[in-house]
Amino acid sequence: MGDRVIVTLGCADCKNKNYTLQRGKKKDFKIEVKKFCRRCGKSTPHKEVK
Repeated sequence: MGDRVIVTLGCADCKNKNYTLQRGKKKDFKIEVKKFCRRCGKSTPHKEVK
């Protein structure tokens, strides 16, 4: 049952780490989602960071 891993999403503009979420361990791609960044004050793409 330990096939999940917690990943952190960081803003593509200001590099601020805003969100965390879970995904499967066996995924070969990085997650990219458009979310709201409090530091920028607008919706920006957030990419998976380590």
